[in-house]
Amino acid sequence: MFLFSPSWIVLIVVSTALGLGTRYYINSTFRKWSQVPIHNGMTGAQVAQRVLAANGIASGGGTVLPVAGAQAHVRIQAIGGSLSDNYDPRSKTLNLSQSVYGSPTVAAAGVAAHEAGHAVQDAQGYVWGGIRNALVPLASFGSGAAMWLIIAGLFFFGASQLGVAMAYVGLAFFAFAVLFQFVTLPVELNASRRAMAALETTDTLDPEQLAGARRVLTAAALTYVAAALVAALQLLYFFGLARRD
Repeated sequence: MFLFSPSWIVLIVVSTALGLGTRYYINSTFRKWSQVPIHNGMTGAQVAQRVLAANGIASGGGTVLPVAGAQAHVRIQAIGGSLSDNYDPRSKTLNLSQSVYGSPTVAAAGVAAHEAGHAVQDAQGYVWGGIRNALVPLASFGSGAAMWLIIAGLFFFGASQLGVAMAYVGLAFFAFAVLFQFVTLPVELNASRRAMAALETTDTLDPEQLAGARRVLTAAALTYVAAALVAALQLLYFFGLARRD
């Protein structure tokens, strides 16, 4: 059975090691810079608001604050979880975890500015962001259904035409999930570049604190690189199995 083959075990070990390693790195980096307060005492929510305002985007909590010439507005709110920060383009909501929303630290500033960068991408019609958003339904369905189709095709139907067809359909769905991971990379890197530029031009952080925020965002970027690499390895593995059968 392919699930117990040496190559599959190696793939699982490598995937697990990459996942745990990058998660540990981002957690330890975030913890370190979460202990360093920023010089102006701004919380993560306030930093996000400043980044948005610098890009002509109005923002606020329950109400939208006026920004001269604003072409869009974003609602900033606190959510539960750790490092669960995200921007929802459908509701134009910037969700910040408790450790970011109300914390006046370098780590919180970096994460908040990064998520604000996604809101700026959305407001300015960033091409790769639009592509990623369009891929979300296919990627979500593909990541869930693909594995079952591949397993059913290769294990239950073997080398029959039906089995091979099911496996390739599963691979096609899984390919969308892999494509989503790779499209995510330029989106995340661009959001981080926007964040660092805004933090510098608005004098939100001093040079030493900017270096700390960059380390936090670099650690976060590595998790996306690892996820894309693991997805690509899985796709290649299953494609090889399908070709053998």
